[in-house]
Amino acid sequence: MKYIDEYRDKALVLALAGEIKKVSSRPVKLMEVCGGHTMSIQKFGIPYLLPDTIQLISGPGCPVCVTSNSFIDKAIAYSRRDDVIITTYGDLIRVPGSSSSLEREKANGADVRIVYSILDALEIAKHNRRKKIVFLGIGFETTAPSSAAGIIKAQMAGIRNFYVYSAHKVMPPAMEALIDEGVQINGYIGPGHVSTITGEGIYLDIPKKFGLGVVISGFEPVDLMQAILMLVKQFENNDPKVEIQYTRAVKPEGNIKAQQMLDEVFEPGDDWWRGLGILKNSGLKIRGEYADYDSEKNIAVEVEPLKEPKGCICGDILRGVKKPKECKLFARTCTPSNPVGSCMVSSEGTCQAYYLYNR
Repeated sequence: MKYIDEYRDKALVLALAGEIKKVSSRPVKLMEVCGGHTMSIQKFGIPYLLPDTIQLISGPGCPVCVTSNSFIDKAIAYSRRDDVIITTYGDLIRVPGSSSSLEREKANGADVRIVYSILDALEIAKHNRRKKIVFLGIGFETTAPSSAAGIIKAQMAGIRNFYVYSAHKVMPPAMEALIDEGVQINGYIGPGHVSTITGEGIYLDIPKKFGLGVVISGFEPVDLMQAILMLVKQFENNDPKVEIQYTRAVKPEGNIKAQQMLDEVFEPGDDWWRGLGILKNSGLKIRGEYADYDSEKNIAVEVEPLKEPKGCICGDILRGVKKPKECKLFARTCTPSNPVGSCMVSSEGTCQAYYLYNR
């Protein structure tokens, strides 16, 4: 299968649904930990193709959603400095902080620019030498290598007015924390894009330590149905392991060059996740050798006191213990055009996925 239509073939999807129904005999809860999977699952109606024995739950797979309000507040504080230009991916600009957002600060005159890659931010730095260019580094192992590459490139090019504010995180500590907290999970639909970088190795402890299987999946209906079938077979046979369904993109060893860049620029550090709190070694901090490009070590700002939005249950949703429809704000005061919490802002957020496809 080489073309996208084949991964959306109705007959093949229904055949997989029939096979799943034959195999599944016991109740099983499967969690996806990728915002792209969350969107695809709701968009294509995957839950309605499955037997009652199978429940799909959404986890902390959206990097914008798990990022703390304190990160947004500090980014806003940076933007209020006359000598700073903020560069960011589009999703982040609308995330509410304690009292404002980057979108609101931009409307008030702050220089906040949406970029499509860190290379765009480097170009802005080249042409604005008197300004400090701060790139908001957000995302899991998927986007962190590009931030690392940007920092290396800035050093090689002698660009001294460029900084990264890192909120990059790694997935395994969150997956393990959910199990430790007692969230009922019988298997993970492993993130596809993350795994193109990491390979399968980062998940190997989950079957060993917790007896849960992980199947790395693609994003189309056939991908997801096949991954679910593989997980259900593991569960029914009591044979948890790490498998790759998304073989057209993911190699067992991952992307070695990207891993090397990550290790060169970043080091593990404790980080805060919405719904999970501080998780040991779950964040990526800029190493001392590249401290000149770390905004936190070079640009001083005062940050306002932290406030969380009242009534928002985004943290519970990210842990998989509640669904968006259980939130009193969902589709009422909280909508994509007027988001109260980060789970409604992001194009990978669970609340936005439910709002668009499962109201």
